[in-house]
Amino acid sequence: MTLDLEFVRKQFPAFNEPSLEGWAFFENAGGSYPCKQVINRLTDFYMKNKVQVNYPYPASMLAGRLMDASYTRMADYLNVDPTEVHFGPSTTQNIYVLANAMRPMWENGDEIIVSCQDHEANAGAWRRLADRGIIIKEWHVDPDTGLLSLEVLDSLISTRTKMVAFPHCSNVIGHINPVKAISQRAHDYGALSVVDGVGYAPHGFPDLKELGADIYLFSLYKTFGPHLGLMYVDKELIGKMENQSHFFKKGITRSMLTPAGPDHAQIAAASGILDYFDLVYEHHFKEQANPAVRNRAVNSLFQNHETKLLERLLGFLKSRDDVQIVGPDTSKERAPIVSIIPRKKNIKKVYANLTEHKLMLGMGNFYAVRPLDDMKIPRQPGVIRISFLHYTSMEDIDQLIEGLKNAL
Repeated sequence: MTLDLEFVRKQFPAFNEPSLEGWAFFENAGGSYPCKQVINRLTDFYMKNKVQVNYPYPASMLAGRLMDASYTRMADYLNVDPTEVHFGPSTTQNIYVLANAMRPMWENGDEIIVSCQDHEANAGAWRRLADRGIIIKEWHVDPDTGLLSLEVLDSLISTRTKMVAFPHCSNVIGHINPVKAISQRAHDYGALSVVDGVGYAPHGFPDLKELGADIYLFSLYKTFGPHLGLMYVDKELIGKMENQSHFFKKGITRSMLTPAGPDHAQIAAASGILDYFDLVYEHHFKEQANPAVRNRAVNSLFQNHETKLLERLLGFLKSRDDVQIVGPDTSKERAPIVSIIPRKKNIKKVYANLTEHKLMLGMGNFYAVRPLDDMKIPRQPGVIRISFLHYTSMEDIDQLIEGLKNAL
């Protein structure tokens, strides 16, 4: 089955926006375009249901039902229980709350392993626990490839290990880590597996029960939705955490990891992501299926299309001797997040030239300072990052390649 790209792009208003005409968007790892289903739900909520929820009048009752639907539908797509889905302001803030909720579970001298491949969202708050009696062990990346080694993990993990934190996919390296295998290693030692899915989830929502992680986090504004962070927390685990909300919220799992009140409108609008996925499924497939099956089918469509684009881009980059690819140079076990460093020209001048060719890209460290440090890549100016999604066209890739030929 081939992705109907024309149909897909019709679901994103940005592709019909006159001010964006002629521009090719390659900074999707920083935030995706929102689909119209999310925009419509957000607008409708602000127009019709922007009241306190769950009071006994129609607008309020509907507001509560719209929020509840987002929890339930996200859980169905991720193959988890609705009580295990939590919405917060961002992944960074969600992990900050988690670190405070989980610290009382551990004793002074207990150990946690934190990878050095992470965006700082899944690193900083955990490392701060060193000031509160926890021993931090750093899981460094290979200085040449940027990859994490399971053998290195084996040398770090012990019976004192309480948690292993790592990314599903780095936001600068692009390599997809074997989450199931790493989670199993953690569990073999009685430790928890905490996975930053921010880089991976835009390319397909995972089946979380299949992955085996205890906690999984990603950002909805990078998966076509509102500016929220979503976290899955195993329902057996949350009961062991310290309540982070008001004292009378203890035991109410939806509230315990949300110190401030939830963003009603954005949570309700998150359902629009699943409206979009359902629409894509129904357009391409005739069979009825439950949400988890639809998710796998849509993922396959997205990833097959992205792989074709990625192989064309990597083929071009590998044909050049004037550019370095950071991380793997094949599409195997790799997301379409490609960081490059010019070898013969100033990176800032190359970046400026690419912008002149109407290419929207990123340059910097993208808060992934630790993998760059391990690889001896200066944090500033960092790398040029090329990131794209299933709504990207081969014509966009061709425009990028022409711009790179000129800029390099």
